[in-house]
Amino acid sequence: MSELVTFGETMLRLTPPRGHRLSRVDRLDVHVGGAESNVAVGAANLGVDAAWLSVLPDSELGERIAYALRGEGVEPLVTWTDDGRVGTYYFERGGMPRGRDVVYDREGAPIRAARPEQVAVDRVRDADVFFTTGITPALSDRLVETTGSLLRTASDAGARTAFDVNYREKLWTPAEARETLADLFPAVDVLFAAERDARTVLGFDGDAEAMASGLAAEFDFETVVITRGEKGALARHGGTTTEQGTFPADTVDPLGSGDAFASGFLAERLDGASIDEALAYGAATAALKRTIEGDMARVSADEVRAIVEDGGGVDIER
Repeated sequence: MSELVTFGETMLRLTPPRGHRLSRVDRLDVHVGGAESNVAVGAANLGVDAAWLSVLPDSELGERIAYALRGEGVEPLVTWTDDGRVGTYYFERGGMPRGRDVVYDREGAPIRAARPEQVAVDRVRDADVFFTTGITPALSDRLVETTGSLLRTASDAGARTAFDVNYREKLWTPAEARETLADLFPAVDVLFAAERDARTVLGFDGDAEAMASGLAAEFDFETVVITRGEKGALARHGGTTTEQGTFPADTVDPLGSGDAFASGFLAERLDGASIDEALAYGAATAALKRTIEGDMARVSADEVRAIVEDGGGVDIER
């Protein structure tokens, strides 16, 4: 069995060299990335026995993804298929005032047609924590059903279920996301949501503390974690609100920082840590990830611990 099992699509990310335009580039750097596998990788590097559940085409590119995850200590629980293709996305980095851009090319990925019986459901039942995100049900109606089924399977088996809203406007509208996620939430114990998603997608007003309290009350979550960018994060658990600031970091690559936060938080909770300790480890893991190229948090527990012990974040319990 694995302590943490995640489920979702992982793609190949193709990135022009820094300062180059996608429309003019003559070479691309290749990275492997997907929200759920990123969380598995971050947790594995922090000492968690982690596995990633998905469907991939039986091809060289499919094996490239599985190879990358195995190299990071994650067990790829892959259902191989002769159909479909590996999804890709392109990330163009640009400083101000140009900003950055992401272009998806993921149509035809076989995970979109995945049914619960096609994947390793027994490993979901045996997990301590099952994790997925709002990206997965946004990909197809079939994945709405499969995501819900796996969440219920994990919950019924006594696993803690964790879910990151992770809203992507290129996949669905806020109204579509709100309706679907509300149906999934009864099977979720721990919710991660960016402050903007809690407001725009889930329809909660007020400050982060009010949104966390409102979400916990309406959907009976065990824990609600609201991430606030440069302002840090806030968690509502057991009627108590705890805040955590950010740790300073030079940003080499911002993608995957939210996934890194979730991996640090979940790794600490799996180790029996308190909410405030888990928030601190999440913030430190996210800070380290920002210094690393690619989507994955290739960090160590010692590095994260050193940042937490050195201080620099804000920890407030009310």
